[in-house]
Amino acid sequence: MTTAVQKRMRDLSGHNYIANQWQPSSGELIDLIDPATEEVVGQYAHATKAEVDEAIVAANAAQKQWWAMSALDRANAMHLVADRMIELSVETGECLTREMGKPFRESNWEGGAAASSFRYYAEIARHEQGRVAGPAIAGQIHMVLKEPVGTVVSIVPYNFPLLLAGWQVAAALAAGNAVIIKPSEITSLTLLYSMAAFDHLPSGLVQVLTGGAQTGQDLVGHKDTHAIAFTGSVKAAQAVAATAALQFKPALIEASGNDAFIVMPSADIDTAARGAAFAAFLNCGQVCTSAERFYVHEDIYDEFVSKLAAHAKALRVGSGLELVDIGPMSSKRELERFEKIVDRAIEQGAEVVCGGSRSADRTTGWFYEPTVLKTTHDMDVMHGECFGPLAPICKVTSLDQAIAFANDSELGLGANIYTNDLEETFRAVNEIETGIVWVNTPLNDNDAIPFGGRKLTGTGRELGAEGLELFRNSKMVMIAPTAEADPEWFPYPDDDTYEATTT
Repeated sequence: MTTAVQKRMRDLSGHNYIANQWQPSSGELIDLIDPATEEVVGQYAHATKAEVDEAIVAANAAQKQWWAMSALDRANAMHLVADRMIELSVETGECLTREMGKPFRESNWEGGAAASSFRYYAEIARHEQGRVAGPAIAGQIHMVLKEPVGTVVSIVPYNFPLLLAGWQVAAALAAGNAVIIKPSEITSLTLLYSMAAFDHLPSGLVQVLTGGAQTGQDLVGHKDTHAIAFTGSVKAAQAVAATAALQFKPALIEASGNDAFIVMPSADIDTAARGAAFAAFLNCGQVCTSAERFYVHEDIYDEFVSKLAAHAKALRVGSGLELVDIGPMSSKRELERFEKIVDRAIEQGAEVVCGGSRSADRTTGWFYEPTVLKTTHDMDVMHGECFGPLAPICKVTSLDQAIAFANDSELGLGANIYTNDLEETFRAVNEIETGIVWVNTPLNDNDAIPFGGRKLTGTGRELGAEGLELFRNSKMVMIAPTAEADPEWFPYPDDDTYEATTT
């Protein structure tokens, strides 16, 4: 039976969203495959350069109209976006599950979570628009005004398309900008579907252009876009940052994670193991903040491995539209890439505790069993983003060794520790070299707290008051109440010459 969402997905296939209209693209069309059934669910288009130009012209015109509105009117418009995203969340959730496979519970949650970002930024952006400083010249007013950069390009990945677009678009709009979203090829229809929540905004203020790397390059390199927000791989992020730098465009970069998960003997092992299963296997492990390498104290190592493996074996794997905990990998290419990572770990001596292969009871779809490995820190699997349902567990002798191993990474997004020892908590918070540290509470976030990393993870922060700054220009303003001659002007006094000063 064909659902209303499936019909809508077919209607949106091959379209872009330009100037508040879903417009058929003249670019090449590529099939979108349901990773659970391997059936074609629609198509996305590679936006042409002419379509890119059209969207940018519309965005820059809409931005001026948006910024001319009062801060209160912009806030009210953003609250309406949030209302409509929640109303649409069941539909966009079904669309997302059919496109990339995650359980419907997670897909449906994304709409509400994105709406929360719009509510937060709707209010925080009108809290302040700059500041007044103590004047350097008596009687004057010296201040800083915060102004929008113009048109922001938001390039979002497939794993959390609604959530991450919500973070970026909400902050950019709150700062007074227009936004053009370039979604992942895998989840193009989900972002197009969500545009029904934005159609009350000025025409062209929020748009979606679908396509691959060339579409992203056209947007990032265009002379009339003004800032970039990117989430993706390190290699792609470096290319985006390099292109943006040619025109000195500010770029928010979130480029992969390799998060450590430390477990110490003082922890509640049952709770830690259950938390570890969630941190490793949420969204089939396709989360930038997934726990991707575990460092467990030798005193509790065997017990922890056994309990985590029991949780992994109990997870229900299947279509995200069924009663399951874990869906398929997002694409055949991602599945094959991930298989090579597991195979390499086994080749290097990792011991398979559970999983380690595709789901045997599934004849179609890109399913892989949640996998637990016993590893050592020197294995390749501990030193890169695996982005799949994998928990590699390394034994450590002390917190010192765990922190040293956690910091031995080119990436620095997040880290977790389970401990009931306050000293261990403080050491982890202060010594782990990441942008995020979770203590006994993995993978949570908060609209009011900045999200981002260090090292090759990228630059800048999303969420919080900090999340506005990339999308704002600071303007220095000095106002004198009357025009008076300044003693610093020409001609310079005779007494200030070199000769007069040194004799």
